[in-house]
Amino acid sequence: MKIIELLSVPLLKEMKLIAGDSGKDREITTINMMDAPDIIPFLNQNEFLVTTAYHVKDHPDRLMELINAMANRGCAALGIKTKRFLQEVPKEALILANELSLPIIELPLDLSLGEIVNHTLRAILDHRAAEFSSALEVHKQFTRIIMQGKGINALLEKLSQMIQHPVHLADRHLMSIVEPYTELEISSLKNDLEKAMKNLALSSNPNLCFSMIKSKETHTLFPVNMSEKKIGFLIVDGAIPPKNHLAVLTIEQGINVLSFALMKDHALKQQQRSIRNDFFLHYLDGAFSAHDEIINRAKEFSLPNHAEYLCVVGKVDNDENDYHTYRQRQQKAENLFEFIEELIHRTIPNVHFFTKSETCILLFEMPNHQHDHVLRSLQERIITTFEQTISFGVSNLCHSFIQVLTAYQEAVEALSHGELSRKTSFIQHFRTKDVMELLRLVPEKEINHFYDYIFKGFSGIKPEEKESLLQTLSVYLETHCQISETAKRLFVHRNTVVYRIDKCEELLGKSLKDPEATLQLRIAFRIQKLLDSSFSL
Repeated sequence: MKIIELLSVPLLKEMKLIAGDSGKDREITTINMMDAPDIIPFLNQNEFLVTTAYHVKDHPDRLMELINAMANRGCAALGIKTKRFLQEVPKEALILANELSLPIIELPLDLSLGEIVNHTLRAILDHRAAEFSSALEVHKQFTRIIMQGKGINALLEKLSQMIQHPVHLADRHLMSIVEPYTELEISSLKNDLEKAMKNLALSSNPNLCFSMIKSKETHTLFPVNMSEKKIGFLIVDGAIPPKNHLAVLTIEQGINVLSFALMKDHALKQQQRSIRNDFFLHYLDGAFSAHDEIINRAKEFSLPNHAEYLCVVGKVDNDENDYHTYRQRQQKAENLFEFIEELIHRTIPNVHFFTKSETCILLFEMPNHQHDHVLRSLQERIITTFEQTISFGVSNLCHSFIQVLTAYQEAVEALSHGELSRKTSFIQHFRTKDVMELLRLVPEKEINHFYDYIFKGFSGIKPEEKESLLQTLSVYLETHCQISETAKRLFVHRNTVVYRIDKCEELLGKSLKDPEATLQLRIAFRIQKLLDSSFSL
């Protein structure tokens, strides 16, 4: 309780404040009697010291020393029984007490020090009991709100009414975590407040009060346990000094109930997330053989089969200068993925989030051309929040959930392709391989064997004739077997083309009207270009 409240206690109404009036709001938590001159080493913070002044009556300097020591140690007040050993408090002592804002109280003659101590202790206990009773009632009201299913928003509204200050609930990144989701003004101060918030979480009386330079508005932060490892913050618009016990107790009870509700919601979400993620990973691993089973299970998790999907696979970029352990890097990636999931849930509709090993998977349902902008925004937020970069591989559009497996493989391949180029913070789109890229995947021995087999009929003719025949055959196939167009491109007569084509059919032993034969020849000519480029290298 405060000094001013103690002076209003009926049994102590004869006590009179004679100095240090500006300190009348000091807190009293205990009371002590001065029965020896060496009391100074035993002084405690928020302590009300009462004395008959017997030990200082002939030594005013000791009284001055005592007043200085009490002010330095944060004592509540000094009570002196005058008109007994000390007729009146020295003027210089009163001046010093006023300067130090240390209240000096003149104690009544008709009460012994023992009675004053008893009455004061009883008043402190009664005051504390009243506070606890009020806190218990507040806790019941908050608990009732949650038990009745009214939700966290209703609890915050009730808390705001009780303390007469607007309140917000934010995560550890100072982002609102209740609807409507908004970016709080103070989120811009995250980097500046980060160290203070870490100390705040370890404090025995945790709250942080600060003012915005631009708006000149004051905010007070209180940590809220959201799970075993996650801490959020209750943000009060306005200053809540620790001396305002009623407001602090009310906020503490609100935080207790909020923590319970948030931890319960977190546990349920974690369970649902785990079940959903397990289904998706089993699907990617081919655990379901029947299409109907996949479609029905996906429908349970709001993943309709008849919808278009775009699959994106993200991975935290490796940092060569990162000397953290594997477990530390893994934890950092988990925190980052959790941040992405929360951000997507709050701001981006129709995006499903999953994790697999060291990657995260974003499944855009009914995507539009804005997905690149969304991914770029995520990269910027991650750099700002974690000072870390992340890269994404993007699949082609698929037209049903059954095709998502192929889309996932495309996204992984796109991500790997970007990593091979040693880029960071990239968005790599999957590109379908052309024939030349596919041919490069075939062993060189098999390529040479196929080429020699197709053109084996040309091995017994002169090199000059072979070159002219193959050139004519290549142009002929490129012009879709058009004689006139082939002659035009080669600058030869039409009959020359007819002759050369007939000669080619003779050497090949195949008709160029056979689609299979023309396909093999087209591939062989592609192989020729591949071999020529390899030889030149």
